Amino acid sequence: MDVMRDANEREADGVNVLHLEVGQPGTPAPGPALDAARAALSNELIGYTDALGLAALNKRIARHYDEFYGAPVDPARVVVTTGSSGGFVLAFLSAFDAGDRVALASPGYPAYRNILQAVGVEVVDLQTGQETNFQPSPELLDRAAATGNLDGLIVASPSNPTGTMIHAAELKALVEYCRDSSIRLISDEIYHGITYAEPAETVLRQTDDAIVINSFSKYFSMTGWWLGWMVVPEDLYRSMECLSQNLFISPPTLSQYAGIAAFDCRQELDGYVARYAENRALLLEQLPKAGFETLAPADGAFYIYADIASLTNDSQEFCRAMLAETGVAATPGIDFDPERGNRYMRFSFAGDGDSIAEAAERLCRWKR
Repeated sequence: MDVMRDANEREADGVNVLHLEVGQPGTPAPGPALDAARAALSNELIGYTDALGLAALNKRIARHYDEFYGAPVDPARVVVTTGSSGGFVLAFLSAFDAGDRVALASPGYPAYRNILQAVGVEVVDLQTGQETNFQPSPELLDRAAATGNLDGLIVASPSNPTGTMIHAAELKALVEYCRDSSIRLISDEIYHGITYAEPAETVLRQTDDAIVINSFSKYFSMTGWWLGWMVVPEDLYRSMECLSQNLFISPPTLSQYAGIAAFDCRQELDGYVARYAENRALLLEQLPKAGFETLAPADGAFYIYADIASLTNDSQEFCRAMLAETGVAATPGIDFDPERGNRYMRFSFAGDGDSIAEAAERLCRWKR
């Protein structure tokens, strides 16, 4: 967000900036979702809903799991949230106590760490790398457990910032490890639908004991609508309901009406993913020519995570210089990985194709 602020300030001064720093689609909400929102404004009272969402949305989310994954879900286990961020707050508060230890992959989404620490939970970093596809493994969990019992594990597939995925057999091994060790598993699935070789696997095909978090922000292209959901174990449902009533009252009502319609927009949304795929292919071809030679496999999401140790030992300074000298904004790795992020950076390719192509051209011309 600091990079985006700096980029926006440069733009306000008339500098042409290309935004590869922010993880949000450059596309609007799908047409039928916008139509549903307009109809709701005309025909519905946009007041509070039930704390855990409109019944029609809960049912539509449950139906989505049956249609998309072949994984039946009871609507009574669906919790609609104020974005995935609201989901993380509810999940962490309901599942863990202060002093608990929760493991997560490093590099990983920085808000996991920051929210956990804010509620008094100890974060246990799993130092992942190319050898584990930047994902947790039972071996890494064994090492972490040797320093103290683990109470939780957060997984993300596809992940932010690396775009890597956990395949079915590997996910099964993690599910079994957590079951055998009484570890609460939280699966962040907000980039499902945005994959390039094979579909992402939901943990709900393997267990009902995990907390699944998803969002309308990425595949559904509704970032600013602040709408997400969870599928939760029965033992946590009531605590999440009480927390939601007190923290949020209810999710955004207008967004919920739009969200119901968004599930029927697959053709339009898959068109967005096809555009991401073109951007991805272009950057995977061009970034090595610009000196970014070691890249994580971008199996899903819309990110490329680059090892820039051959170029710098200070990713923050490097990104500042790149923005100043090329007008291309990208994200330093330090927030994703506090220990090693000084030699990594993330490119987002969620923007329009012309901007991605121009960014690649500028970087190839840039001599650092």
